[in-house]
Amino acid sequence: MLPMFSLYLLVVNILLFSWMGIDKRRARMHEWRISERRLWITAVIGGALGGWAGMQVFRHKTKHTAFVIGFPCLVAVHVLLILYFL
Repeated sequence: MLPMFSLYLLVVNILLFSWMGIDKRRARMHEWRISERRLWITAVIGGALGGWAGMQVFRHKTKHTAFVIGFPCLVAVHVLLILYFL
């Protein structure tokens, strides 16, 4: 069960990290964007660390207080939940 959960977390975090980069590129090119709702849902279901890393690497959503505070808080919640269930 643990390897499957680890794989899930890896995939979700890579996905959100990638979406942050894609959305930043699309924003610069004035193209269709990935919705904030989709970014948040992906963060809530386990991808917060990837989203937070994407914010730092791509300098994306760094002026949005909800993202700047929310993603690190979600990372903390996810870590606490993982520790609790282990």
